[in-house]
Amino acid sequence: MAGRSYKTEAVVLRSFRLGEADRVLHAYTLDRGRVGAVAKGVRKTKSRFGARLEPLSHVELLLHQGRSDLQTVTGVELLRSHRASREQPDRLGVGLVAAEAMLRLFPEQEANERAFRALVRFLDLLDELEPLGGRAQADPLALSFQLKLLWLSGYLPHVTSCAECGAETGLAGYSPRAGGAVCGHCANGALPLSREGVVGIEDLLRRPLAEAREARITPLGAREALGVITASYEYHGGFRLRTLAS
Repeated sequence: MAGRSYKTEAVVLRSFRLGEADRVLHAYTLDRGRVGAVAKGVRKTKSRFGARLEPLSHVELLLHQGRSDLQTVTGVELLRSHRASREQPDRLGVGLVAAEAMLRLFPEQEANERAFRALVRFLDLLDELEPLGGRAQADPLALSFQLKLLWLSGYLPHVTSCAECGAETGLAGYSPRAGGAVCGHCANGALPLSREGVVGIEDLLRRPLAEAREARITPLGAREALGVITASYEYHGGFRLRTLAS
């Protein structure tokens, strides 16, 4: 595939400086999954497309794939800037959690259209999100999106019955090793998980992203849902999200 150019929809997940005028982008694309690319000269005042490559931007990229692992951006068309999300602190906090989750759960150059469409839908909703004033990590939209990504990546936590013995009542904890909720009898070493947490996670999973803020989830349920998500990342993926620790 050396020396070939192609066009694809993409969402810029993060970027960092390279040299005096370039930027390296990590983007999630519709056709290739996650890609790394260098945008040359974008930090110059006269750059043709520097402002179109901000994190969370939904774009159409023209990429050239040479011999390097990093592809080269040769053209950009802005589809949705999501400027409203970048400029409002609460929205930006929620957006950065989602962007890092995409980076860590889908690290390969392998297309996953459902994950890409979920990300695009999430960003469209984020632009209209009313700030709650609490921690971005516990926002129902952030929790809902991460639970759906865990499902798409094959790590969805099972919370309807005990993952060890099958009991449907008396759930008292979450065991990432078992893959879900566990009853009091099987909960040795498990994370605490109350009925509020179980109900909240089930409702977030059942509802589409657009209804995440309508889910039946209490502050305790949100904290426990976040704990389940974090434990799933650590056990199945071997990573922690920096945005969840802030």
